[in-house]
Amino acid sequence: MSHFTTWSRRAVLGAVVAATAGLAAGVAAAEKIKVAAIYTLPVEQQWISRIHKALNAAAEGGAIEYTYSENVANTDYERVMREYAEAGQQLIVGEVFGLERAARSVAADYPETAFLMGSSFGPVAPNFSVFDNWIHEPSYLTGMIAGSMTESNTIGMVGGYAIPEVNRLMHAFMDGAREVNPDVKFLVNFIDSWYDPPKAKEAAFAMMDAGADIMYAERFGVADAAVERGVKAVGNVIDTSQDYPGTILGSAIWHMEPTINRAIEAVAQGSFEAADYGQFSFMQYGGGSLIADPALVPEEVMTKVAEKEREILDGMFRVNVNDASPVSN
Repeated sequence: MSHFTTWSRRAVLGAVVAATAGLAAGVAAAEKIKVAAIYTLPVEQQWISRIHKALNAAAEGGAIEYTYSENVANTDYERVMREYAEAGQQLIVGEVFGLERAARSVAADYPETAFLMGSSFGPVAPNFSVFDNWIHEPSYLTGMIAGSMTESNTIGMVGGYAIPEVNRLMHAFMDGAREVNPDVKFLVNFIDSWYDPPKAKEAAFAMMDAGADIMYAERFGVADAAVERGVKAVGNVIDTSQDYPGTILGSAIWHMEPTINRAIEAVAQGSFEAADYGQFSFMQYGGGSLIADPALVPEEVMTKVAEKEREILDGMFRVNVNDASPVSN
């Protein structure tokens, strides 16, 4: 079991390090690319933190000059985009889920600027590319862990908003749990906020009161509730196991480096064009990975999960993508 966990970490870290090294070598002879990021939440927020981490790595490697704005309200987002474009930023990164039309309008006004935005919709020529955290594959694997380990056959799931980007991860998790445990049931609740730990915590408590003995922690606050009640949890996007020792069974991790590095390289080479970068969050590109705690997850469970992971990486198993809003059952 520990071999599986170590292998997964080494494989992903190796892919990310190699990609970053290749990026630095590819742009070494050119001037640094000027990159700006616009975030609607603090950079500590889990989803945004992965983008920020990847851009910092590129900056530390010498490929880019990186600046960013955080806690930008939707009403100010268009203005900030225009200011960065006017200032000569060559690549602007961000998330536009709540202001798609405005963001695309800005991009159309600055065709020489490259835009790479988290979005629910498609790219627009010539310069508006999109991405998302397609970590449905490791989410499926964490579902297998949870489905194998629940004793009450009831799993609680607390999400932010019922949008496709969240829904598909939750459905993948549920499908993985059902593969190993057809009797498992789910309690599902959305708190309609990207960051409200107290509200997420209260939602988690209600599910535990209803019998949930494992929690899917899509939002901050859920793992805190799990610690207080002595139940286990599954993480999402980032690894919080060090913050909640003995509680996090495993997590589906998002690695934004493969996406960011490809975009930077395209800008450096003058070949950036409108494209969907979503695939680079897939496990085969090193954009997603599973981590699990060998002290908490039985070896026989991890053996089965490792077999499924290999099927995914070999192209022998495809995790279903379901963007519909999940419901309790």
